[in-house]
Amino acid sequence: MRKLLSLLLLMLAFSGTSFSQQSKKLVYQFHIDEEIAPPASLRVEKAMDEAKTLDADIILVHINTFGGTLDDADKIRTAFLQSEIPVYAYIDNNAASAGALISIACDSIYMHSGSSIGAATVVDMSGEVQPDKYQSYMRSLMRTTAEARGRRPDIAQAMVDPDIYVPGISDSGKVLTFTTTEAINYGYCEAEVENVRSLLSHAGISEYTIREQRYTFIDKLIGFLVRPVVSGLLIMLIIGGIYFELQQPGIGFPLVLALSAAALYFAPLYLDGLATYWEIIIFIIGLALIALEIFVIPGFGVAGISGIACVVIGLVFSMVGNVGFDFSGIPSGIVGNRLMIVLLSIALSLPLSIWLGKKLFESTLFGGLALSTTENTAEGYTVATERQRSLIGCEGRASTILRPAGKIDVEGHTYDAVSQFGYIEKDEPVTVVDYVNGSLVVKKTAQN
Repeated sequence: MRKLLSLLLLMLAFSGTSFSQQSKKLVYQFHIDEEIAPPASLRVEKAMDEAKTLDADIILVHINTFGGTLDDADKIRTAFLQSEIPVYAYIDNNAASAGALISIACDSIYMHSGSSIGAATVVDMSGEVQPDKYQSYMRSLMRTTAEARGRRPDIAQAMVDPDIYVPGISDSGKVLTFTTTEAINYGYCEAEVENVRSLLSHAGISEYTIREQRYTFIDKLIGFLVRPVVSGLLIMLIIGGIYFELQQPGIGFPLVLALSAAALYFAPLYLDGLATYWEIIIFIIGLALIALEIFVIPGFGVAGISGIACVVIGLVFSMVGNVGFDFSGIPSGIVGNRLMIVLLSIALSLPLSIWLGKKLFESTLFGGLALSTTENTAEGYTVATERQRSLIGCEGRASTILRPAGKIDVEGHTYDAVSQFGYIEKDEPVTVVDYVNGSLVVKKTAQN
């Protein structure tokens, strides 16, 4: 009897321990305390994956942001709405604009005293209010998100549009922003809390373990590289590197720089799921077409124009979260915004490269990349031979394409030559008009 009683007590103790362990909740915690931009959406994607891998019971996200880009906010909103794990928002200061949208997408919202939520009107980088087509899209996002979480959609819309009147809550002409108390009164906040412990206590969770998001150096580096400003600078390095490479023979440092910049541009976007194979392939095809136009086909025509178009398309759509060729889920204006980043970067890189190239050759910082003295023939210096000078006025034939440099045959001998104007095809008749810097200067022979 005593043995039976001991066994019973042991079983009860074991079941009590198991019950205690099972009731202890795993809370996965991370922060959104920056501008809503590609780095923030990357952080959220990583957090959601980690929480699912850990089989967390609750995801707790600290929100303190004045907003950011609409496409990244929509990514975060969608991730929260589709999460199988309950997502709790803890607003410990501001949840404005895009921050309001992602907060409303959470299952529960808690706010620190003195916090606010709202003011979700779409503006540009200078703070100017965008046209109604942008506001309409934001209104629909706020409305559907609020409906999905059982919150009043008219209030959510009033946070975007000052023309929406909500009796007793919002005056027409004012964009709605809630304080903590107001958010509680109208169902946009569960409670005012001062810390995570009081938040979890209010949620009825007494036994829990908190797991913080681990953000590695590589994660931070990727987050830095996907910022639009950094992407623009990398595009400038790609274009500038290609420009400098074309100014010199062989393969040198500028090409290595351009390829490195391209790798840094596409790699994080590919890891983020933005850039896909077809966008990278189109970019490479564009570079190949441009090279074909420069080194094989004289003039500038279909290949060159197609190459530039492919490069621009590859760079633009690698920053857009489309799925294959489906752009239906992309917010209005995102493609135009990314196109402006690419075109502006290209427009700045070309004149800057030309200016920088001129300065490098004139500078004495590295001992001078070009000769700074003049060797005058009056002082006894000479490069040309009497034979080459005597060829001025003679006619010959281009033995290679002159783009503008190449070789010509004159009187049975081959000489280095440069075209005075434009391209000259191989085997075209030419006339020598000058001799400069060791090369004959030629032009096309006029045809009778």
